[in-house]
Amino acid sequence: MDRIISASSDRPRGGAAAFRPVVRARAPLRLGLAGGGTDLASYSEAFGGAVLNATIDRYAFASIRPRDDGLVAFDACDLDREETHVAAATLPDSQLLLHRGVYERMVRDANGGQPLAVSVTTSVDAPLGSGLGSSSALVVALIEAYAAYLDYPLGRYEVARLAYEIERVELGLAGGQQDQYAAAFGGINFIEFLQGGRVIVNPLRFSAAVTNEVESSLVICFSGRSRSSDRIIRQQSERLAAGSAEALAAMHQLRNDAVAMKQAVLHGDIQALAAVLERSWVAKKRTAAAVSTEQIEALETLARRNGALAAKVSGAGGGGFMMFVVPSERRYRLVAALNDADAKAYPVKLSSQGSESWILPARR
Repeated sequence: MDRIISASSDRPRGGAAAFRPVVRARAPLRLGLAGGGTDLASYSEAFGGAVLNATIDRYAFASIRPRDDGLVAFDACDLDREETHVAAATLPDSQLLLHRGVYERMVRDANGGQPLAVSVTTSVDAPLGSGLGSSSALVVALIEAYAAYLDYPLGRYEVARLAYEIERVELGLAGGQQDQYAAAFGGINFIEFLQGGRVIVNPLRFSAAVTNEVESSLVICFSGRSRSSDRIIRQQSERLAAGSAEALAAMHQLRNDAVAMKQAVLHGDIQALAAVLERSWVAKKRTAAAVSTEQIEALETLARRNGALAAKVSGAGGGGFMMFVVPSERRYRLVAALNDADAKAYPVKLSSQGSESWILPARR
């Protein structure tokens, strides 16, 4: 376990903060069905982006407890990493960047710049580099927890925008905008990214029968931790900035596929859904060289031999989770075949609820 302790004799006291309630929050992870990459500012600011994503029943969790010893502690359970610092407005020694970024921003915006003596515990239902938007979901969950803890009301757009600013602007982490909005809103959404940073979230509404058909036709499989996502995102942005005709045409195709995917999902048309996913996967591989790997290609080949109609990596690529579209009758056999090959495969359960928080009784 990694553990960092920074100490000082000049500790602020917890005082009345010790009587604050304990707060918990969660935010869902997501599958990127179409349009991923067009939410990068390098594309959306010039042409306008569009994505279609769906949240699933895997979550990022955050819990905040008050302390009375003038310290702030971060415990990232899934990373097996803990840090303890003297509570201050900024925590420059923290190596848990997402925890630090949200803490500092919420102290500044929601607590008048006054430090918080708290214990913050987090976990995520997917490994680092999963391609399921886990980092952004964690930021959203942390924001929800702090907002409830400090009685600082935020709307869903505000939560998502704040998460984007913390990750992409303040921390300088490469990536787009879809993950933050998916985690905040939940459900299946067609999201438009317009010039000037304007974002419009269009929730898709349909019958339970359509939801069940889509859900029962999806399988996800972990292809291994992505070690290339940051490099892929930067390469995509660089190619666009350099005026690459191939990269630009691929991005236009991805944006158009998001519109086509919306129609396929609304009608529960699995054949059309598979066709769009297939087309998007081909286009995505044209945006950067490292999107696919030998392992990803091998899993795709195995899946097709066992009934998959289409395959695509969720997220930037280079690893993480793959998704497959398969006729419902073949889903069990596909999952079994992937697991027999030592690939961790799972059926999918869609979720409709976005980020949420709840308060436990005050500690006294």
